[in-house]
Amino acid sequence: MSGPDRIDELVSQWARERPDLDVGPMATLGRLTRLHANLLRAVESVFSEHGLQVGEFDVLATLRRDGKPYSMKPTALSRMLMLSPAGMTSRLDRLEERGLVERRPAPDDRRSTSVVLTREGLAVVDAAVTDHVANEARLVSPLSATEQRTLDRLLRKLLVQFEGGRATPG
Repeated sequence: MSGPDRIDELVSQWARERPDLDVGPMATLGRLTRLHANLLRAVESVFSEHGLQVGEFDVLATLRRDGKPYSMKPTALSRMLMLSPAGMTSRLDRLEERGLVERRPAPDDRRSTSVVLTREGLAVVDAAVTDHVANEARLVSPLSATEQRTLDRLLRKLLVQFEGGRATPG
């Protein structure tokens, strides 16, 4: 068990000033919000060591996860990353300038292009994801394996209300 945090102080103040409100959910969401900001900084620092921004890593990782030949149409990438076509173009321009991806004519449609992970892009994303997974393990290490599974199950249950899908029973 750990000691009080900044959220405890804020919630205590609200409970004192507004005893008519159940401020319990404020504590939960306040911690999630602060945790997100701290985790994002920790994740960004790992990607920056590889010369990447989070969004650039997302593009490279999506191509890598898709498997050989590590190629997707820009519209498919946009959908996967929930990004506008203009936003995708900007990311692809930066990655192409660095030689991490190439745009090539799509083999099945000459009017379209495919984004292909280059050999250098593959090396960069593989190194970045290796460090990223190690960093994530470090970030959740204060929790036991059982606590991690419980937290994952509970977060999934909350996330499903926004993104659909099925919550895991229990």
